[in-house]
Amino acid sequence: MDDQGHEKVVETVLVGNYIEMEAEGKPKNVKNTISNFFWNGGSAYDAWFSCSSNQVAQVLLTLPYSFSQLGMLSGILFQVFYGLMGSWTAYLISILYVEYRTRKEREKADFRNHVIQWFEVLDGLLGKHWRNVGLGFNCTFLLFGSVIQLIACASNIYYINDNLDKRTWTYIFGACCATTVFIPSFHNYRIWSFLGLIMTTYTAWYLTVASLLHGQVEGVKHTGPAKMVLYFTGATNILYTFGGHAVTVEIMHAMWKPQKFKAIYLWATAYVLTLTLPSAAAVYWAFGDSLLNHSNAFALLPRSPWRNMAVILMLIHQFITFGFACTPLYFVWEKAIGMHDCKSMCKRAAARLPVVVPIWFLAIIFPFFGPINSTVGSLLVSFTVYIIPALAHMFTFRSPAARENAVEQPPKFLGRWVGAYTINVFVVVWVFIIGFGFGGWASMTNFIHQIDTFGIFTKCYQCPPQLPPPLPLMNATSPIPSPATIHHLQLLGGTGFHNP
Repeated sequence: MDDQGHEKVVETVLVGNYIEMEAEGKPKNVKNTISNFFWNGGSAYDAWFSCSSNQVAQVLLTLPYSFSQLGMLSGILFQVFYGLMGSWTAYLISILYVEYRTRKEREKADFRNHVIQWFEVLDGLLGKHWRNVGLGFNCTFLLFGSVIQLIACASNIYYINDNLDKRTWTYIFGACCATTVFIPSFHNYRIWSFLGLIMTTYTAWYLTVASLLHGQVEGVKHTGPAKMVLYFTGATNILYTFGGHAVTVEIMHAMWKPQKFKAIYLWATAYVLTLTLPSAAAVYWAFGDSLLNHSNAFALLPRSPWRNMAVILMLIHQFITFGFACTPLYFVWEKAIGMHDCKSMCKRAAARLPVVVPIWFLAIIFPFFGPINSTVGSLLVSFTVYIIPALAHMFTFRSPAARENAVEQPPKFLGRWVGAYTINVFVVVWVFIIGFGFGGWASMTNFIHQIDTFGIFTKCYQCPPQLPPPLPLMNATSPIPSPATIHHLQLLGGTGFHNP
């Protein structure tokens, strides 16, 4: 028994050493050292930065909107609850990844030129039907996750420069985000993940401090939760917030030792809560029910250099998060067309470009910043990162032999397998009924309301109406207008002219 346990430990340690093997024998010089420092990340710290940075992107700006729908107490409780639930299912995904990779490496599989993805884990452990379901949900979620980042870019920049409408800004940022096709893999997000986390940290604390200094607006009301449809819409936006681990497998594969990932997502979530809870609570305290009609928190804060800095940093961060969401889609597309093993990055980048086109198009059709988060959360995130991982874990280890030979045993303090299965059943039932059921009904009702109110392809979603320029008043030196001109101006109303 001791020999078997020792063998499992050795196998687990061996998982993920291929990148280190590749690095052996390469000449070390200053250029390579600097390049690796900024470009080639694979440590546990890199994974933590990636998870933290990816988890709280544009959703940071919509959480005050969710608080106005849920009320202060429910908003805080749902953040903590879904944060813990998301950490658990991210842990399950990491366990299944290590299990799959260990089994494949026993068969002498080589992953040096291949990025393992979630649907391949499901295929290897449970078969093609699980693979197809996982692939469908995962790709659709990541597609709309990229759409949301693009919508957020246009929504944010509008608060600095409103000379262009949001649709035009979407065209511009779609072209900018398309440059992510040149980023090879998650190894190469080391410096971007680090900077992205600094950017969201600044923005979160700007929202907090600016709201507290601004104080409560006159006649502020905090009536949430007022309607059931709004309550569950807000709850599913928080479900979406802590469901950013659809790229967990790709982040793990970029690690030198993936088995170290187990608790990384939990620590990332703990840090993210220090950003989301104070900022959402402070903005809701200051503006109350006004947030129900302003899904972007920037809309209610007065213009200032500090706000402009927060907007610019969030724009850069959304570019990074677009890459996070899109890179797994690039991998899937490369594998589908046989380009994944290509050594030329330029050829791979050209092959990736078609993935960006539908994202661009959908961002223009449905520019509903805020409501689209809840819709994606209820219909896609609920299955992609909560229900499917919990079910996959239960089915993978359903036999006594599978549980006995598992590479990673469940934590003892949670009750080993009995505790793990109990938590998994709770996750499946809760998310299916509350997240998908009630959340799906509420978010779709709200989403359809946005379409009825603004229409698809709306030019500038939730933009203030543009007032016409004031007409000049008559003075002593002004030429006398013709009767036809006076009549036309009177039809427009408020002309300043009096017909004698």
